[in-house]
Amino acid sequence: MMNNLRQYEVPLQRYIAMMDIQEMNERLYYKLLMDNVEELLPIVYTPTVGEACQKYGSIFRRPQGLFISLKEKGKINEVLKNWPERKIQVIVVTDGERILGLGDLGCQGMGIPVGKLSLYTALGGIRPSACLPITIDVGTNNEDLLNDEFYIGLRQRRARGQEYAELFDEFMYAVKQNYGEKVLIQFEDFANHNAFDLLAKYGTSHLVFNDDIQGTASVVLAGLMAALQLVGGTLSEHTFLFLGAGEAGTGIAELIALEMSKQTGIPLEETRKKIWMLDSKGLIVNSRMESLQHFKRPWAHDHEPVKDLVNAVKSIKPTVLIGSSGAGRTFTKEVVQAMATFNEKPIIFALSNPTSQSECTAEEAYTWSEGRAIFASGSPFAPVEYNGKIYASGQANNAYIFPGFGLGLIISGAIRVHDDMLLAASEALAEQVSQENFEKGLIYPPFTNIRKISANIAAKVAAKAYELGLATRLPEPANLVAYAESCMYSPAYRSYR
Repeated sequence: MMNNLRQYEVPLQRYIAMMDIQEMNERLYYKLLMDNVEELLPIVYTPTVGEACQKYGSIFRRPQGLFISLKEKGKINEVLKNWPERKIQVIVVTDGERILGLGDLGCQGMGIPVGKLSLYTALGGIRPSACLPITIDVGTNNEDLLNDEFYIGLRQRRARGQEYAELFDEFMYAVKQNYGEKVLIQFEDFANHNAFDLLAKYGTSHLVFNDDIQGTASVVLAGLMAALQLVGGTLSEHTFLFLGAGEAGTGIAELIALEMSKQTGIPLEETRKKIWMLDSKGLIVNSRMESLQHFKRPWAHDHEPVKDLVNAVKSIKPTVLIGSSGAGRTFTKEVVQAMATFNEKPIIFALSNPTSQSECTAEEAYTWSEGRAIFASGSPFAPVEYNGKIYASGQANNAYIFPGFGLGLIISGAIRVHDDMLLAASEALAEQVSQENFEKGLIYPPFTNIRKISANIAAKVAAKAYELGLATRLPEPANLVAYAESCMYSPAYRSYR
């Protein structure tokens, strides 16, 4: 099968072939994905899944998840009962409004929950039958899709306000009614205005997790912890500048501030002052406070207004530059060179997905910094040769975190997600980076060890759940790593001899 897949030169063709294998022989699909994870991860997940979502209507063969539309309001409980599996442990749900850096793809965003849950199984060992991908179809504001003859969703503008809130309330209640309190609900690719509100609203009553806010934050914090081994100092001795102040940016910033507070004992309000943000209107400063959205306000500090990134870099002099803007090629030569003038080893994370939206490429980062940058990106880049030296860049991929994080919640029977669990996951991932990885310039471990990494993350997350009194699976196992490994699904073929 791998030989057949490699005959396709276009990544989207490989994606379609993999989806056909998943439908035809689920065990074989996961065997291929697990044995060839570094080769196939970019096919079933970012960046190829982005193109698949854009063309979802054209390549649609059969539904792979559950679609719940506005038309089913009042009947969501019945719709959930249509799904053939009853013992669900993880749901990934989207409304398709902010798919990767590609914007509103409506119902065609289903590729994301399907892809994420494939990784929950392949990388985190959650049984495929326990995974449920859901797309909530409330319409789309994407005119191209509304006029596309192959669009598979409702042909109407997006529902907002009370109508949207009531539909979601009904959905969350129906999920708990059908699958119990311990089902993990992962919110995926919601627009900023809904993402923060949903997490705040249901975080106290359901086991909910937003990968864009919390998963991204955890994986980036792990990369920063590892990068400190190369540049020295503690987190609180560094200054951070973010391009992009949406879900990902503010989520990462908050977790960094929390970790700094935990390490130093300094109040969170003070540690936030080490972190600066730049949005589409410029540097977030106190003089803009009145017009700022609520989730940006903690990041407004005293400073004169600065409109563009280059001048913000020159003024703030950050040691760490993080891009989460969804805007490609915004880390220009001038920006990277400015970072390299006052940092011996500038830390540059270009996190936006897919590859076309990355703030800069690995080659640009290494070339413009004269090989001194410590670089990581959201989508994968090939190794770069500069001045006779090979630089292998890290991928700050959420797939390092969410499968193990979810496994940890499940094996402990956790009923709520706590920020300390995210910090525990970051620490567990950073610990997996070896000296050999550091010598190659890597700040993330290779994906070939991902099942072992996930088991270690799961153990740390579960331990934190027990410590916080949020675990229900008692008594606590003596060896959580071994217990996590024993719980992981593996697509082995049985011997009947």
